[in-house]
Amino acid sequence: MPETVKRDSLVDQVYNILRGQIIRLHYPLGSRLNVNEIKNDLNVSSTPIREAVNRLQQEGLISYENNVGATIIALDDHDVDEINQLAGTLHKKAIQLAIDYGNRDDIVAALDHWLAAYKAADNIEDEVTAVFNFIGTYYRNCGNERLHRSMINIQGQQLVLRYLYAHSSDERAKDSRVFEEMLKATREGDNDVTYLWLKKYTEDSARDVKEYIHRTYPRAAELS
Repeated sequence: MPETVKRDSLVDQVYNILRGQIIRLHYPLGSRLNVNEIKNDLNVSSTPIREAVNRLQQEGLISYENNVGATIIALDDHDVDEINQLAGTLHKKAIQLAIDYGNRDDIVAALDHWLAAYKAADNIEDEVTAVFNFIGTYYRNCGNERLHRSMINIQGQQLVLRYLYAHSSDERAKDSRVFEEMLKATREGDNDVTYLWLKKYTEDSARDVKEYIHRTYPRAAELS
């Protein structure tokens, strides 16, 4: 049955639904958004859809061209590298601030919780959620709201990469070790080692993501 939204905060609800569908790869990378289909599926007018698309464009999840319309983000190798380079810079600082100035016991407890959730995940959404919250623990404890907001600005694109990785790889055991080492280094107060393990995870996952994009969305890679 079509998914119907309530009338209050309509733009927010349409935005959240479309954002979730894009991040979870409901729409193929590089594909066009069919506004008429969305109108029918959500039982809304074009106005909240256009406003939601504008917000998604600002977030980098959608591009818009005259006479073409709205298109889902298309990624190539360079895009993957750029997203990860920016995220890595923010991750490094968040880890440093959280370990140096945050409540270490609280951070370790949260990391331990999300590591256990990752190991117990039996579907892609739970797996991605656990990784998202594991890394997000450093941001929630870094004490720098501007840094946290900077990460939020590229969070959607980061989540797209994580869903692509979850679809492309079955490296749960290897990745669990990375997160275990991050937890250990955090417990010991070593932010450099913590970041180096996260950097390794990012580089390893990027290789699988690039291969998956070329294999699954060759047209999207060409469009980017």
